[in-house]
Amino acid sequence: MVKKNKAVFLDRDGVLVKSLVKNGKGYAPTNLKNFKIYKDSEKCVKTLNSLGFKTIVVTNQPDVERKIILKSTLIKMHNLLKKKTKITKVFVCPHTLKKKCNCRKPRPGMLIKASKKFNINLKKSFMIGDRSIDIICGNKVGCKSIFINRNYKEKKPTQQVVSVKNIREATKYIMQDIK
Repeated sequence: MVKKNKAVFLDRDGVLVKSLVKNGKGYAPTNLKNFKIYKDSEKCVKTLNSLGFKTIVVTNQPDVERKIILKSTLIKMHNLLKKKTKITKVFVCPHTLKKKCNCRKPRPGMLIKASKKFNINLKKSFMIGDRSIDIICGNKVGCKSIFINRNYKEKKPTQQVVSVKNIREATKYIMQDIK
């Protein structure tokens, strides 16, 4: 019998990368100049990897479909993120809400696809996000969901296992939880 892997699914903006905050809401950076990786991201991903987790980014990027960002710019951003943080893989949903695709969070399509590709036990995995949709998405597949509260002016989730301030606190929680 093949041993299943465990993963930490990470939203990108507001978790590993600084969101652009306008009027109290978080937005994805649309150019390389604004693409700033949090200083703790590299160390935290390294720690999670060393604990045997696959570190997988699952990110909605509807600005691709809206033609606000070029796909080539998004690829450059993700290559930079992979180089800096050593994450395992990035899964992207480029669609807007109108498409009603299965990959756009809160639907769990990206997590299901990743779990098949990397043979992941979702019940032993975590989802870290800064929006309700991330928490809902993780919970739909049985992950333990961790909410990073960036104090956006929007409805906060209620179904997370814990609320934290940043990726460092989320990583600390995971380290304690798996002991």
